[in-house]
Amino acid sequence: MGKTPRFDTLSAPRVLILRAAGINRDNDAALAIELAGGRPEIIHINRLIAGERRLMDYAMLVIPGGFSYGDHLGAGKLLAIDLTHCLGDQMMRFIADGRPVIGICNGFQALVKAGILPGARLDKVTLTDNASGRFECRWVHLAADPTSVCVFTRGIERPIEVPVAHGEGRFVARDDATLAALRTAGLVALRYVTADGGLPAYPENPNGSMDHIAGICNPGGNVLGLMPHPENAALPYQHPRWTREPLRNEGDGLIIFRNAIRYAMGM
Repeated sequence: MGKTPRFDTLSAPRVLILRAAGINRDNDAALAIELAGGRPEIIHINRLIAGERRLMDYAMLVIPGGFSYGDHLGAGKLLAIDLTHCLGDQMMRFIADGRPVIGICNGFQALVKAGILPGARLDKVTLTDNASGRFECRWVHLAADPTSVCVFTRGIERPIEVPVAHGEGRFVARDDATLAALRTAGLVALRYVTADGGLPAYPENPNGSMDHIAGICNPGGNVLGLMPHPENAALPYQHPRWTREPLRNEGDGLIIFRNAIRYAMGM
């Protein structure tokens, strides 16, 4: 017999969209969650810290992009402090319980600097200034690593096209051994590729990330961090060529949220 789902599968799972000063993609993330079948609620982090909301009342957590706290002290650093020192126990329980968490762009930076990603004592990674030395805002292609344990990227068999918008998105590992350990553990979720899935150069790899890494996950596969913005590729009309190419049924980025909602409902 299969296990009994933890959440009511007859209703859309509640998804907490984290809000903090400087975050500006919360409404975009909420729309993507709604399109994927979830029930988003945008909640300010101060309400969680004050105990007005409980993280464990939600099936999924989204940490959207933006410039949290103005990126003072570094991109995502102050939000990372809140996640570890103010919400650490809740975050660890939520993740250990297997509930999906996605950090996008600034949210990815916060998860890395909080030590939540990649986990497994592989904390010798960071996200730093783009190799180009400039803010990169463009559409890129991503390929899911078929060996990854990530639940968000299941079934992605062709390159998907989503936008990036960041100045500090270059993924760097301290040494080759760390990079090899990430690959061996299946923690590399997404890589930048060319449109046909080949090895990229700039600008296909917009920031110069090592091994062309665009997103990583934790060993449980339920926490994903990525620099590109799948929430801004949820609708076909968001694609820059939607008037010049056959209209798609949905944006390429929506599958990432569909996978997460499907996974949350099956827990």
